[in-house]
Amino acid sequence: MTDLEERTSDSTPWFLAGNYAPVQNELTVVDLEVTGAIPPSLAGRYLRNGSNPKSGTAGHWFFGDGMVHGVRLDGGKAEWYRNRYVQTTKFTKGLEATDPATMFDPSASAANTHVLAHAGRIWALEEGHLPYELSPELDTLGCDNFGGKLTTAFTAHPKLCPETGELHFFGYSPVAPFLTYHVLDASGTLVHTAEIEVPAGTMMHDFMITRDHAIFMDLPVVFDLSSLEAPLKWDDNYGARIGIMPRMGTNADIRWFEVDPCYVFHPLNAYVEGDTVVCDVGRHASMWRRSMEDGEPCFMHRWSFNLTSGAVTEQQLDGDSHAFPRVDDRVVGLKHRYGWGVAPRGGGSGAVVDPGGIVKWDFQTGAQQTYDLGPNSFPGEFVFVQDDDAAGEDEGWAIGFVYDAADETSDLVILDASAPGTDPVARVHMPQRVPFGFHSSWVDDSAL
Repeated sequence: MTDLEERTSDSTPWFLAGNYAPVQNELTVVDLEVTGAIPPSLAGRYLRNGSNPKSGTAGHWFFGDGMVHGVRLDGGKAEWYRNRYVQTTKFTKGLEATDPATMFDPSASAANTHVLAHAGRIWALEEGHLPYELSPELDTLGCDNFGGKLTTAFTAHPKLCPETGELHFFGYSPVAPFLTYHVLDASGTLVHTAEIEVPAGTMMHDFMITRDHAIFMDLPVVFDLSSLEAPLKWDDNYGARIGIMPRMGTNADIRWFEVDPCYVFHPLNAYVEGDTVVCDVGRHASMWRRSMEDGEPCFMHRWSFNLTSGAVTEQQLDGDSHAFPRVDDRVVGLKHRYGWGVAPRGGGSGAVVDPGGIVKWDFQTGAQQTYDLGPNSFPGEFVFVQDDDAAGEDEGWAIGFVYDAADETSDLVILDASAPGTDPVARVHMPQRVPFGFHSSWVDDSAL
């Protein structure tokens, strides 16, 4: 029996099986093999974070140790691949994610959810704790509390304003204060903090900004610390509402709008059109109603909040489920035309448990097109990278890791973002399997 077959036996949880199974080796490999031609405009790092338990086991996909995989591209070459554990206190002490000492120690992060750059620094993020700074070569530099100014958790999904360079983020907690909003300026200095009043601690995984607003989703996945094995659950009695406030506002400025109960892990984007705030989000009808293995599929929905009349409308925008929706980072908070996400194999309305391709949405025409990556190919999150600073919203590349189940290998795949259905522009062949992870970023050399 092969190692992979062992991991995929009936006794192994799905999040430790197949390509979810962790890899243990930390590698540095240079001059990677490439099929096709890497666009010469790509000069930077593709970085992807994910759950990779050092012990080989974890109680849930969300609880494993963070491992960042990176590929450096420059001059049409794939210069290196590196993968490194994030050396948090949780990792170095061998703590479990649900250990109370871990949950309430701000430095004891799994650091397993996202990785991004701001103000010349790279951070590994997980929403319950402080961020960890990484070097450009992915070595851990240490826990970052911004000179002692940050005393709450740091979301895994901050929003970088493309016009001001500000980084907007928040922290949530199972104990008061339940929600705190923050802003870093373009230099990376913490310049604004405001506590936001919500009835209880909820899992607020993500949020949105527009040019003028910060937007919070107070939805009915709540903390239940009576069960540390599964500390989150759906609450039919909690309700669902969206809070919209000025970007440098306080709790006194927030306005709440009720919506139908649902859960949103990942919004696509938000923007203002006239007196209406428009939010395109990946909406689940419910999440974790019976257990933390229970959830409903995700469909693209549009919420529209009229700030003058108070009217709220909701519209489903597609009939196929998806995961990991992304826009061009240059339009975050601004009106977008395109988006990209992971599509289920063969389309359909089931939960995304069998990712088969990359979907491209055109919100101007309503069209959806899919890159079919092959019968044995399983993609993770893809990010858009513009060809150059003057390029249009889909003039560039969609980039992400793809697992080939036939030979148990992984490639970094580069797609022409303007031409769905075409073959990849390039495949960079990884020296080892890259497990399914969570979120990724393109870090251009100019950002460091």
